[in-house]
Amino acid sequence: MTTKVNEEIDRALLELVKDGLVTGASADKITLRILGESTPPKPAPLSPDEIRALRERENVSQAVLARHLNVTVGYVSKIERGAKRPSGSALAMLHLIKRKGIAALA
Repeated sequence: MTTKVNEEIDRALLELVKDGLVTGASADKITLRILGESTPPKPAPLSPDEIRALRERENVSQAVLARHLNVTVGYVSKIERGAKRPSGSALAMLHLIKRKGIAALA
């Protein structure tokens, strides 16, 4: 159970770490409890059509996209057909490609 005092301490600690005023072991590990709502949002799901359009926009084959995502060609085929949904690092990398192009992964 979090109290108002704990939240204030967490906020102050995070501010000190961000400003570089706290060094040592405590600055090396910031937990989700400390970050709270300032953690980056999870990537939104992409539809199979969006993934296929993204690959075609980048003018690469399924094999090339698979190599960049570090997955199998079969997995790329399945996410483009909707049989599977990308998650984790594959989804994050797809969003990176969407924003910056496939060259961002090279």
